Amino acid sequence: MDFQYLFELLCGGVVKGSIYALIALGYTMVYGIIQLINFAHGEIYMIGAFVAFIVAGVLTLTGYSGLGILPLAALIAVIYAAAYGYTLEKIAYRPLRNAPRLSPLISAIGASIFLMNYVQLVQTPDFLPFPELVPDFEFLGDLTQFMSSVDVVILAVTTVTMIALTVLIKYTRIGKAMRATQQDMVMARLVGVNVDRVISATFIIGSVLAAIGGVLIASRTGQINSAIGFMAGIKAFTAAVLGGIGNIPGAVLGGLVLGVAETFGAGYISSAYEDVFAFGLLVLILILRPAGLLGKAVKQKV
Repeated sequence: MDFQYLFELLCGGVVKGSIYALIALGYTMVYGIIQLINFAHGEIYMIGAFVAFIVAGVLTLTGYSGLGILPLAALIAVIYAAAYGYTLEKIAYRPLRNAPRLSPLISAIGASIFLMNYVQLVQTPDFLPFPELVPDFEFLGDLTQFMSSVDVVILAVTTVTMIALTVLIKYTRIGKAMRATQQDMVMARLVGVNVDRVISATFIIGSVLAAIGGVLIASRTGQINSAIGFMAGIKAFTAAVLGGIGNIPGAVLGGLVLGVAETFGAGYISSAYEDVFAFGLLVLILILRPAGLLGKAVKQKV
Protein backbone atom coordinates (compact mmCIF):
# COMPACT_ATOMS: atom_id res chain seq x y z
CA MET A 1 0.00 0.00 0.00
CA ASP A 2 1.27 3.45 -0.95
CA PHE A 3 0.99 5.27 2.39
CA GLN A 4 2.26 8.53 0.91
CA TYR A 5 -0.58 8.55 -1.63
CA LEU A 6 -3.03 7.57 1.11
CA PHE A 7 -1.93 10.46 3.31
CA GLU A 8 -2.11 12.84 0.35
CA LEU A 9 -5.72 11.82 -0.31
CA LEU A 10 -6.57 12.15 3.38
CA CYS A 11 -5.16 15.68 3.53
CA GLY A 12 -7.04 16.66 0.37
CA GLY A 13 -10.27 15.20 1.73
CA VAL A 14 -9.97 17.03 5.04
CA VAL A 15 -9.34 20.34 3.26
CA LYS A 16 -12.32 19.84 0.95
CA GLY A 17 -14.48 18.69 3.85
CA SER A 18 -13.54 21.79 5.84
CA ILE A 19 -14.94 24.00 3.09
CA TYR A 20 -18.13 21.93 2.93
CA ALA A 21 -18.42 22.24 6.71
CA LEU A 22 -18.14 26.04 6.62
CA ILE A 23 -21.00 26.31 4.14
CA ALA A 24 -23.05 23.54 5.79
CA LEU A 25 -22.98 25.43 9.10
CA GLY A 26 -25.06 28.19 7.50
CA TYR A 27 -27.65 25.67 6.30
CA THR A 28 -27.89 23.88 9.61
CA MET A 29 -28.06 27.04 11.75
CA VAL A 30 -30.98 28.46 9.76
CA TYR A 31 -32.79 25.13 9.68
CA GLY A 32 -32.23 24.57 13.38
CA ILE A 33 -33.98 27.83 14.27
CA ILE A 34 -36.78 28.26 11.71
CA GLN A 35 -36.85 24.85 9.93
CA LEU A 36 -36.09 26.48 6.58
CA ILE A 37 -33.70 25.13 3.96
CA ASN A 38 -32.09 28.27 2.57
CA PHE A 39 -31.36 27.19 -1.01
CA ALA A 40 -29.94 30.65 -1.77
CA HIS A 41 -27.08 29.98 0.64
CA GLY A 42 -24.84 28.66 -2.14
CA GLU A 43 -25.27 31.91 -4.04
CA ILE A 44 -24.06 33.87 -1.00
CA TYR A 45 -20.93 31.69 -1.14
CA MET A 46 -20.55 32.58 -4.82
CA ILE A 47 -21.08 36.30 -4.24
CA GLY A 48 -18.45 36.29 -1.50
CA ALA A 49 -15.93 34.80 -3.94
CA PHE A 50 -16.78 37.39 -6.60
CA VAL A 51 -16.42 40.30 -4.17
CA ALA A 52 -12.99 39.03 -3.11
CA PHE A 53 -12.09 38.65 -6.80
CA ILE A 54 -13.05 42.28 -7.52
CA VAL A 55 -11.30 43.63 -4.42
CA ALA A 56 -8.12 41.68 -5.17
CA GLY A 57 -8.17 42.99 -8.75
CA VAL A 58 -8.58 46.60 -7.64
CA LEU A 59 -5.80 46.30 -5.05
CA THR A 60 -3.48 44.73 -7.61
CA LEU A 61 -4.15 47.55 -10.10
CA THR A 62 -3.34 50.13 -7.45
CA GLY A 63 0.02 48.46 -6.85
CA TYR A 64 -0.84 46.85 -3.53
CA SER A 65 0.62 43.36 -3.17
CA GLY A 66 1.60 40.80 -0.60
CA LEU A 67 -0.11 38.52 1.88
CA GLY A 68 -2.31 41.40 3.08
CA ILE A 69 -4.53 41.15 0.00
CA LEU A 70 -6.18 37.93 1.20
CA PRO A 71 -7.43 39.15 4.61
CA LEU A 72 -8.52 42.51 3.19
CA ALA A 73 -10.39 40.91 0.28
CA ALA A 74 -11.93 38.36 2.65
CA LEU A 75 -13.00 41.08 5.09
CA ILE A 76 -14.83 43.09 2.43
CA ALA A 77 -16.37 39.90 1.01
CA VAL A 78 -17.62 38.96 4.48
CA ILE A 79 -19.22 42.40 5.02
CA TYR A 80 -20.84 42.29 1.60
CA ALA A 81 -22.14 38.74 2.08
CA ALA A 82 -23.50 39.59 5.54
CA ALA A 83 -25.48 42.47 4.01
CA TYR A 84 -26.86 40.09 1.37
CA GLY A 85 -27.81 37.52 3.99
CA TYR A 86 -29.61 40.11 6.12
CA THR A 87 -31.45 41.55 3.11
CA LEU A 88 -32.39 38.09 1.86
CA GLU A 89 -33.94 37.15 5.19
CA LYS A 90 -35.83 40.41 5.49
CA ILE A 91 -37.24 40.44 1.94
CA ALA A 92 -37.60 36.79 0.91
CA TYR A 93 -38.28 34.97 4.18
CA ARG A 94 -39.58 37.23 6.96
CA PRO A 95 -42.87 38.12 5.20
CA LEU A 96 -43.52 34.36 4.87
CA ARG A 97 -42.70 33.51 8.49
CA ASN A 98 -46.27 32.33 9.24
CA ALA A 99 -47.07 31.08 5.74
CA PRO A 100 -47.36 27.37 4.81
CA ARG A 101 -43.91 25.72 4.86
CA LEU A 102 -43.88 25.30 1.07
CA SER A 103 -44.03 29.08 0.51
CA PRO A 104 -40.62 30.02 2.01
CA LEU A 105 -39.09 27.00 0.26
CA ILE A 106 -40.31 28.29 -3.11
CA SER A 107 -39.09 31.77 -2.15
CA ALA A 108 -35.64 30.31 -1.36
CA ILE A 109 -35.41 28.63 -4.77
CA GLY A 110 -36.52 31.86 -6.46
CA ALA A 111 -33.92 33.87 -4.54
CA SER A 112 -31.24 31.40 -5.59
CA ILE A 113 -32.16 31.68 -9.28
CA PHE A 114 -32.39 35.48 -9.04
CA LEU A 115 -28.95 35.89 -7.44
CA MET A 116 -27.29 33.51 -9.92
CA ASN A 117 -28.72 35.35 -12.93
CA TYR A 118 -28.01 38.73 -11.34
CA VAL A 119 -24.29 37.90 -11.09
CA GLN A 120 -24.31 36.53 -14.65
CA LEU A 121 -25.66 39.86 -15.92
CA VAL A 122 -23.40 42.04 -13.79
CA GLN A 123 -20.26 39.94 -14.37
CA THR A 124 -20.16 37.07 -16.87
CA PRO A 125 -21.30 33.43 -17.09
CA ASP A 126 -17.77 32.41 -18.12
CA PHE A 127 -15.07 31.15 -15.77
CA LEU A 128 -12.68 33.83 -14.55
CA PRO A 129 -9.17 33.22 -13.22
CA PHE A 130 -9.00 33.86 -9.49
CA PRO A 131 -5.68 35.45 -8.40
CA GLU A 132 -3.17 33.60 -6.23
CA LEU A 133 -3.60 35.38 -2.91
CA VAL A 134 -1.54 33.01 -0.77
CA PRO A 135 2.25 32.93 -1.28
CA ASP A 136 4.31 29.77 -0.80
CA PHE A 137 5.23 29.13 2.82
CA GLU A 138 8.86 27.97 2.94
CA PHE A 139 8.55 26.75 6.53
CA LEU A 140 6.23 23.94 5.39
CA GLY A 141 9.18 22.05 3.97
CA ASP A 142 8.35 18.46 2.97
CA LEU A 143 4.70 18.99 3.89
CA THR A 144 4.19 20.80 0.56
CA GLN A 145 4.12 17.43 -1.22
CA PHE A 146 0.85 16.71 0.61
CA MET A 147 -0.62 20.16 1.19
CA SER A 148 -0.21 23.54 -0.50
CA SER A 149 0.04 26.86 1.31
CA VAL A 150 -3.62 27.51 0.44
CA ASP A 151 -4.59 24.21 2.06
CA VAL A 152 -2.80 25.18 5.27
CA VAL A 153 -4.59 28.54 5.32
CA ILE A 154 -7.93 26.80 4.70
CA LEU A 155 -7.43 24.41 7.63
CA ALA A 156 -6.22 27.17 9.94
CA VAL A 157 -9.04 29.58 9.09
CA THR A 158 -11.67 26.83 9.26
CA THR A 159 -10.44 25.66 12.67
CA VAL A 160 -10.38 29.17 14.12
CA THR A 161 -13.79 29.97 12.64
CA MET A 162 -15.42 26.86 14.06
CA ILE A 163 -13.92 27.46 17.52
CA ALA A 164 -15.16 31.06 17.42
CA LEU A 165 -18.65 29.90 16.38
CA THR A 166 -18.75 27.37 19.22
CA VAL A 167 -17.76 30.04 21.76
CA LEU A 168 -20.34 32.43 20.28
CA ILE A 169 -23.21 29.98 20.58
CA LYS A 170 -22.32 28.61 24.02
CA TYR A 171 -21.14 31.66 25.93
CA THR A 172 -22.51 34.86 24.40
CA ARG A 173 -25.88 36.53 24.85
CA ILE A 174 -26.84 36.19 21.18
CA GLY A 175 -25.79 32.55 21.27
CA LYS A 176 -28.04 31.84 24.24
CA ALA A 177 -30.86 33.64 22.45
CA MET A 178 -30.29 31.44 19.40
CA ARG A 179 -30.50 28.29 21.50
CA ALA A 180 -33.66 29.53 23.20
CA THR A 181 -35.26 30.37 19.85
CA GLN A 182 -34.31 26.96 18.50
CA GLN A 183 -35.90 25.15 21.43
CA ASP A 184 -39.19 27.09 21.50
CA MET A 185 -39.74 30.27 19.48
CA VAL A 186 -43.01 31.19 21.23
CA MET A 187 -41.57 30.76 24.72
CA ALA A 188 -38.45 32.70 23.69
CA ARG A 189 -40.67 35.65 22.75
CA LEU A 190 -42.46 35.44 26.08
CA VAL A 191 -39.21 35.71 28.05
CA GLY A 192 -38.11 38.77 26.10
CA VAL A 193 -35.97 37.38 23.27
CA ASN A 194 -36.17 39.44 20.09
CA VAL A 195 -36.77 36.50 17.76
CA ASP A 196 -36.63 38.55 14.56
CA ARG A 197 -33.22 39.93 15.54
CA VAL A 198 -31.97 36.44 16.40
CA ILE A 199 -33.08 35.05 13.03
CA SER A 200 -31.44 37.96 11.20
CA ALA A 201 -28.23 37.37 13.16
CA THR A 202 -28.34 33.69 12.21
CA PHE A 203 -28.58 34.55 8.52
CA ILE A 204 -25.74 37.06 8.87
CA ILE A 205 -23.45 34.55 10.62
CA GLY A 206 -24.28 31.86 8.07
CA SER A 207 -23.56 34.27 5.21
CA VAL A 208 -20.22 35.22 6.77
CA LEU A 209 -19.20 31.55 6.95
CA ALA A 210 -20.30 31.00 3.34
CA ALA A 211 -18.27 34.02 2.16
CA ILE A 212 -15.17 32.77 3.96
CA GLY A 213 -15.63 29.41 2.27
CA GLY A 214 -16.08 31.08 -1.12
CA VAL A 215 -12.86 33.07 -0.83
CA LEU A 216 -10.85 30.08 0.38
CA ILE A 217 -12.07 27.57 -2.21
CA ALA A 218 -11.67 30.09 -5.05
CA SER A 219 -8.08 30.66 -3.90
CA ARG A 220 -7.57 26.89 -4.03
CA THR A 221 -9.19 26.18 -7.41
CA GLY A 222 -7.96 29.35 -9.10
CA GLN A 223 -11.23 30.10 -10.92
CA ILE A 224 -14.79 31.26 -10.33
CA ASN A 225 -18.03 31.76 -12.23
CA SER A 226 -21.64 32.52 -11.42
CA ALA A 227 -22.64 28.84 -11.19
CA ILE A 228 -20.14 27.71 -8.52
CA GLY A 229 -22.63 28.35 -5.76
CA PHE A 230 -25.14 25.79 -7.04
CA MET A 231 -22.98 22.68 -6.69
CA ALA A 232 -21.23 23.97 -3.56
CA GLY A 233 -24.63 24.60 -2.00
CA ILE A 234 -25.88 21.13 -2.90
CA LYS A 235 -22.74 19.50 -1.48
CA ALA A 236 -22.94 21.58 1.71
CA PHE A 237 -26.62 20.70 2.11
CA THR A 238 -25.65 17.05 1.65
CA ALA A 239 -23.02 17.46 4.38
CA ALA A 240 -25.58 19.04 6.71
CA VAL A 241 -28.01 16.17 6.14
CA LEU A 242 -25.23 13.60 6.60
CA GLY A 243 -24.33 15.01 9.99
CA GLY A 244 -27.91 15.67 11.04
CA ILE A 245 -29.64 18.79 9.76
CA GLY A 246 -29.93 21.38 12.53
CA ASN A 247 -26.94 19.93 14.42
CA ILE A 248 -23.83 22.16 14.34
CA PRO A 249 -21.22 19.48 15.26
CA GLY A 250 -23.03 17.23 12.80
CA ALA A 251 -22.53 19.76 9.99
CA VAL A 252 -18.78 19.74 10.65
CA LEU A 253 -18.62 15.95 10.80
CA GLY A 254 -20.79 15.61 7.71
CA GLY A 255 -18.56 17.99 5.75
CA LEU A 256 -15.40 16.10 6.70
CA VAL A 257 -16.95 12.69 5.94
CA LEU A 258 -18.20 13.93 2.58
CA GLY A 259 -14.88 15.52 1.62
CA VAL A 260 -12.85 12.43 2.53
CA ALA A 261 -15.31 10.08 0.78
CA GLU A 262 -15.20 12.13 -2.42
CA THR A 263 -11.42 12.38 -2.43
CA PHE A 264 -10.81 8.68 -1.78
CA GLY A 265 -13.45 7.67 -4.32
CA ALA A 266 -11.91 9.91 -6.96
CA GLY A 267 -8.37 8.78 -6.07
CA TYR A 268 -8.99 5.03 -6.11
CA ILE A 269 -11.83 4.67 -8.62
CA SER A 270 -12.41 7.67 -10.91
CA SER A 271 -12.75 11.43 -10.54
CA ALA A 272 -15.58 11.29 -13.08
CA TYR A 273 -17.80 9.75 -10.38
CA GLU A 274 -16.91 12.20 -7.61
CA ASP A 275 -20.48 13.52 -7.30
CA VAL A 276 -21.85 9.97 -7.43
CA PHE A 277 -19.81 9.05 -4.35
CA ALA A 278 -21.16 12.07 -2.48
CA PHE A 279 -24.83 11.46 -3.18
CA GLY A 280 -24.45 7.69 -2.91
CA LEU A 281 -23.09 8.19 0.60
CA LEU A 282 -26.05 10.44 1.38
CA VAL A 283 -28.54 7.79 0.25
CA LEU A 284 -26.73 5.14 2.31
CA ILE A 285 -26.78 7.28 5.46
CA LEU A 286 -30.45 8.15 5.01
CA ILE A 287 -31.31 4.46 4.68
CA LEU A 288 -29.27 3.32 7.68
CA ARG A 289 -29.66 6.42 9.87
CA PRO A 290 -32.36 8.80 8.58
CA ALA A 291 -31.65 11.45 11.23
CA GLY A 292 -28.00 11.73 10.15
CA LEU A 293 -24.78 10.74 11.91
CA LEU A 294 -25.30 12.96 14.96
CA GLY A 295 -28.99 13.72 14.54
CA LYS A 296 -31.72 12.47 16.82
CA ALA A 297 -35.12 11.22 15.80
CA VAL A 298 -37.79 13.77 16.69
CA LYS A 299 -40.92 12.46 18.39
CA GLN A 300 -44.11 14.05 17.16
CA LYS A 301 -46.38 15.41 19.88
CA VAL A 302 -49.97 14.21 19.65
